Amino acid sequence: MSDWDVKNKRIVITGATSGIGRAAATALARQGAEITIVCRSRRKGEAVVAEICEMAPQAGVDIVICDFEKLSDVRAAAERLLADSRPIDVLFNNAGVLHLKRELTVDGIERTFAVNHLGYFLLTTLLLERMQESEAARVVSTASIAHKAVKGRIDFDDLQGEKGYRAFRNYGITKLANILFTHELAKRCEGTSVTANCFHPGLVASGFASNNGILAKLLLPLIALLARSNEKGAETGVYLCASPEASAHSGRYFFDCQAHYPKRFASNDEDAARLWKHSQALTAEA
Repeated sequence: MSDWDVKNKRIVITGATSGIGRAAATALARQGAEITIVCRSRRKGEAVVAEICEMAPQAGVDIVICDFEKLSDVRAAAERLLADSRPIDVLFNNAGVLHLKRELTVDGIERTFAVNHLGYFLLTTLLLERMQESEAARVVSTASIAHKAVKGRIDFDDLQGEKGYRAFRNYGITKLANILFTHELAKRCEGTSVTANCFHPGLVASGFASNNGILAKLLLPLIALLARSNEKGAETGVYLCASPEASAHSGRYFFDCQAHYPKRFASNDEDAARLWKHSQALTAEA
């Protein structure tokens, strides 16, 4: 068993101003980790910092501002993180959105795909060399059982809904991409100090997708009746960041702190390698 201890480890976590990200940041700070929150809103970020410091007065928490819809913002956030001389022991990719209508970012990329997959990919690849300098480091990514909505292997001719955008199917494509990304990242990190795993948080009453107007706001209270709490949804992510036992795994998909098998097409070596190269082209990172 690894002697990993999250105390005094630096954890960079995206999407930590609400939902399971906020719950995870709080739980990890309570365990003694140093938390860097990467978020779009400074106001919301500062509110989370104040909340964490109230619950864990000894916690070290700071903020980096980033809009994950903009590739230039992701690069700038990575530069700020790398300018800090501290090691990056854990990168917790958690920022996520679901847009009911197909819209493009300033970079010409469908917005859900830009945040949910390319944000993970670009930030991770920009920070990876620094992480490999540590004796041990972890990349943890929030995926989802929603990858099963894709029904088969990822369609590289329609990753961004050009042939017909269906919100929940396209969201599922991004979650499938998270698992394939984790699969390929783990292969590329073999022989280094970095492990990579992802997880399904379960159906969580987080307010996720509340940005989609009145229909979403009406449906969310109904979903909340069946959903687990943010704290419960965050448990597996916290486990992958903090547990010594998680050191034994890389390239795996977890649910409720146990390794599970996603759909077979989510572990396809050819698709994982092709998605990596396609993501490099989209982010101009050769």
